[in-house]
Amino acid sequence: MSTRPVAELFDLTGRVAIVTGATKGIGRGIAEGLAGAGASVVVSSRKQDLCDAVAAEITAATGQETLGLACHVGEWDAIPAFVDRAHDWRGHVDVLANNAGINPAPTPVADLTLEYWRKLQSVNLEGPLRLSALLAPRMRESGGGSIINVSSVGAYVGGAGNAAYAASKAGLVALTKVMAREWASWKVRVNVIAPGPFVSEMMLGAERVSPGMLKRSAAATMLGRVADPAEIAGAAVYLASDASSFVTGEDHVVSGGMLRA
Repeated sequence: MSTRPVAELFDLTGRVAIVTGATKGIGRGIAEGLAGAGASVVVSSRKQDLCDAVAAEITAATGQETLGLACHVGEWDAIPAFVDRAHDWRGHVDVLANNAGINPAPTPVADLTLEYWRKLQSVNLEGPLRLSALLAPRMRESGGGSIINVSSVGAYVGGAGNAAYAASKAGLVALTKVMAREWASWKVRVNVIAPGPFVSEMMLGAERVSPGMLKRSAAATMLGRVADPAEIAGAAVYLASDASSFVTGEDHVVSGGMLRA
């Protein structure tokens, strides 16, 4: 058995990655990390001008080619055209990071509306399902790939007021395990990153609704702090690269030691 240098295992040179929700927070941290490891990155979110701006900033910082390409992953019928354009950019896609997600104002279970429920599921669960189902066969044709689904520790904890969000993220964990089993023979690996508290628009929004949220979240971790989005990059590069070639169907918690019970 030959042994490759560790640095080579993590090298993403020549690979193309799509990152959804990539213009801020955890998504941007993932996009910057993948580009820093050598990947060409499709930077996606809902607004084209913001995608273009962030893509240019990542190129300037890393020297890697990027493409800003807007897509609302909650719109089922808009996703195939997005996949076609992203795939045609370099003729292949090797990595898909399903990061885009939403969590509007906390809503008790008894007050949930069908509209609210469906809105969260469409973005947080159906979007990753649709993107993965369209890209996995193309990855198979080019020899394999890696799909990274970004869930949340909320999938395991189920905080009060977060029923729709927690259900969508727990569903994403279960979906990951099914896809990993179905696509293993295609050499398409599928894994989960479950972040804890990171500085993001979602967390800052929660802080505005519930002052003290950041402080409470920090106190719930063993490390006693909220993470910077750049701290997600290591996990993303690991799962995207050959360093994790024998890893699929797993969930990787990046939470500073936050308890999940």
